[in-house]
Amino acid sequence: MSFSILKRLPLFSPPFVNVMASSSFYCGVQSKRFLVLAQQLRHYKPPPCSWDDNEERIIEEAAGKFVSQVGFQESVTRVAQNPEKFRSKRAAVLICLFEGDAGDLRVILTKRSSRLSSHSGEVSLPGGKADEGDKDDGDTATREAKEEIGLDPSLVNIITVLEPFLSKHLLRVVPVIGVLNDRKAFKPTPNPAEVDAVFDAPLEMFIKDENRSAEEREWMGEKYLLHFFDYEIENKRYLIWGLTAGILIRAASVVYQRPPAFLEQSPKFKFPGLVDK
Repeated sequence: MSFSILKRLPLFSPPFVNVMASSSFYCGVQSKRFLVLAQQLRHYKPPPCSWDDNEERIIEEAAGKFVSQVGFQESVTRVAQNPEKFRSKRAAVLICLFEGDAGDLRVILTKRSSRLSSHSGEVSLPGGKADEGDKDDGDTATREAKEEIGLDPSLVNIITVLEPFLSKHLLRVVPVIGVLNDRKAFKPTPNPAEVDAVFDAPLEMFIKDENRSAEEREWMGEKYLLHFFDYEIENKRYLIWGLTAGILIRAASVVYQRPPAFLEQSPKFKFPGLVDK
């Protein structure tokens, strides 16, 4: 689907997050279609939370980055209703969008370095854990993207953020949606310590039931589906799955304003009873 179709889609109701909507925001945007997208996303509102008051389970909180085999929207947890009881580590990932040669909407992805001790060779979005000096999630995501792939933050216009995701170890990951305002100015320079490759994929792929497979897993007594997207570009094949796939499914659903053409089946999260431990 091209951006022209987005012009016919209805807008969401009241805004969920603040969005830079001034004329200065749009001056660097490469296409009027992104203006339509920005106007649409500033009205994004997260879904209501659903959780069981009687369910509590101790879950360890792990350090590290945001890559995980499991990751689901925070709105399906008790965490969103009990923020004072839940002090998680926070991370942010950058969903950096640009218009491809065919007019499709594409997202920048990375393949993690084979030298890394964990999740080596897996596909992820640029991003990582927040530093004390970061002013907000957008700052975290763009700072990490610069460190990982050499993406100058000045080339990215932040549009909005989506609801947080929780990784398997309850790392709170905030997806930040931004627009690459000058595609030609971005020359990927992967940090070899963290990234082996930088590539892009069509965002709409993540709500289509094509080149996708799923496995049923069980976590803490709850069954869920783990989605895998098989993607090939420039004679290289990538498998996109886990938390990264979950975030991109959600992002594509919000941007294109339609659910995926397949069953997601997320588990019901249990609230950590002893977060201090």
